[in-house]
Amino acid sequence: MSIRVSHVHGDHIAVAAANGTEILRYVYRPDPEAFEARKPYAHPVRTLSGRTVTGYRPKDHRWHKGFQMTASHLSGQNFWGGNCYVHGEGYLPQPERVGSMRHDGFPEFAVEDDRLAFTEELTWVENGGAEWAREVRELVVHSVDEEAGVWAFDWSIRLTNVRDEPLVFGSPTTEGRELAGYTGLQWRGPRDFTGGTAFGPDSDGGAEKLMGSQGPWLAYTTEHDDVDGHSTIVFAHAPENLDGSAIHESHWFVRSEPFPTAAFSWAFFEEFELPPGESFAYRYRVVVADGAWDHDGVDTYLKGLSW
Repeated sequence: MSIRVSHVHGDHIAVAAANGTEILRYVYRPDPEAFEARKPYAHPVRTLSGRTVTGYRPKDHRWHKGFQMTASHLSGQNFWGGNCYVHGEGYLPQPERVGSMRHDGFPEFAVEDDRLAFTEELTWVENGGAEWAREVRELVVHSVDEEAGVWAFDWSIRLTNVRDEPLVFGSPTTEGRELAGYTGLQWRGPRDFTGGTAFGPDSDGGAEKLMGSQGPWLAYTTEHDDVDGHSTIVFAHAPENLDGSAIHESHWFVRSEPFPTAAFSWAFFEEFELPPGESFAYRYRVVVADGAWDHDGVDTYLKGLSW
């Protein structure tokens, strides 16, 4: 199916399906609030029938914005946004630790009939203004199937340390908070995803059993408010994320209560270091579907969609 792409320069990129539904908006305009860790994000993200599957600035965590790349604990800085977790003291407002991700440009931008692919260059800047890392990010919107009610996008990151000392990646769990290993690419769902059903290839036990687990994919379904219908969102790793070649193994961070969220956590239980001048890379896939999918539906779809 064909798509339509619009670009408001300096602000956002929007993708609409042939039926007119805007299915993704990628916002790279700097946020006004430095405490929320200024960085690009994708919101709203919608199913082809128009049901929103991302949340934006919820009252419980104003720094949660759709899909965004994060680093909750990075060499003493917070590239997640909001309060910082300090062992023995809990979450504290420490605005002097909150960094940002600066949009530097789009060196590649290609639109085809049924596909959008763009590359973005970003710089990770610590709170004092020092440039710590260069990121090359790629987003690809593809596989839009209006008849089946499903589409997908891929999000990749390649990050290079430009400091003269290692970058140390961690999470609240590596700082001492149990089962709070959030970091990496994060999704925040809208309020009607609260209490939804999370499952993986070998588990239907819900978010609590999946927290801190590993696997090639994680799915989340919910029944919406206002409309009679369900949506499914699937988070999937590219093969190289799991075959031992990644800089560090990944675990799922997922909650359905008290709010819906998931992250491809790259430092859930243990810290890892990125030496000066070196890089790491990950690739992810997100599938957005109308209806309530089950294990077989997710597995069949992912196996039929090559990387």
